[in-house]
Amino acid sequence: MHKKIFLTILLAGTMAASLLTGCGSQAAGTRQEAVAGTEQEAAANTEQSTSEDMPQEASAASAQDTLVRADGNEDVLMIAKQGMFSSGGTVTEPVEGEYDPTMNWMDASRAGNTAHVDHANVFYQIPANDNGNPIVYLHGYGQSRMGWMTTPDGRDGWSDLFLKKGYAAFLVDQPRRGEAGATTSMTADGFLDTWAEDSKDYKPGDQAWYTHFRIRRVAPERYEGSQFPEGDEAQNQFFRQMTPNTGDFDQVLDAAALGAVMEDVYEMTGNKAIFVTHSQGGAVGWDVPAENISAIVAIEPGGTPEPGSEQYQKLLEAGIPITIYFGDYIDNGPEDIMSTGFWQAVRDGAFQFAESYNNDGGDCTVVYLPDEGITGNSHFMFQELNNDVIADHIAAWLEARGMN
Repeated sequence: MHKKIFLTILLAGTMAASLLTGCGSQAAGTRQEAVAGTEQEAAANTEQSTSEDMPQEASAASAQDTLVRADGNEDVLMIAKQGMFSSGGTVTEPVEGEYDPTMNWMDASRAGNTAHVDHANVFYQIPANDNGNPIVYLHGYGQSRMGWMTTPDGRDGWSDLFLKKGYAAFLVDQPRRGEAGATTSMTADGFLDTWAEDSKDYKPGDQAWYTHFRIRRVAPERYEGSQFPEGDEAQNQFFRQMTPNTGDFDQVLDAAALGAVMEDVYEMTGNKAIFVTHSQGGAVGWDVPAENISAIVAIEPGGTPEPGSEQYQKLLEAGIPITIYFGDYIDNGPEDIMSTGFWQAVRDGAFQFAESYNNDGGDCTVVYLPDEGITGNSHFMFQELNNDVIADHIAAWLEARGMN
């Protein structure tokens, strides 16, 4: 795995001036500095912010002129700014009764308490060579933003690969998932009502998802020619990415939260975002308000909008270019596995969607990787051995539309 050096630049006051010779004052903000030598890694400190007080513009462009690679290695990833924030969500009404500060959390009734719930959580990184085309990444079922950030065998994930190409990364945990887990479906103790007392309600699913994701019939086997990382440790890391919901999946709620994310990204960068979705996240993606989306890259979405539907017309009227990617083992998948027929129908539906979208004046490309000579990929093409090849393929599509 390539060595990565993350440099977070503090661009406020005289401290920045003393550390970055010739660097003028930059946008205000609370940033901490990490300086790396040529033979050591610097951990980038996280800037905490909220959607209410985020800076109006990113400092990456102005920082670019002052940054010099630490060791001349083109694979060094240089981050001008990073942080976390939450978008959307609601605040519950106070629990009936008067809050007693003398008892605070010991008061089982939680009288007078409110809760901030059902928001999305975003971790972002803006590279020194920011090209002005931020990417918002949304995971699929059972996943979190982690899936975009690394691979089961520890190589660069897509967020890093695209950061090196100049695309800022805004990595989302959807409402009721990962670091956005707070929801009214939870008990006061933070456990799901359905899981709190009776563990039999928990349903293991490692093998079921492994088959459905088209890695092989049964774990830990892999299909012939598979690009999925090999070995027990990679298997272990992949399964440990799976993340449970803390509440019911709600596509309308998720789409509203992602709409708020898009608004915040636009406010922060001054640019519309490329929206990269995966699987169940693809279904959410079609519902997200379109005004702050510059393009959609859907990785094996669970389906595509019906031509003429409200979703379809919204995307068409907004002039959003769309590309949809599918991996291998679909036409050549085992006929006795139900998932093979499922993915064939989803892919064929995407081709029909694209034909209609293009006939109506839109721009949609469906990429079936085997037709491009790229083989061996499962539902998790962005984590597999050739994830860089597929990232380059997508980058070429973006560049052809002036997004580079």
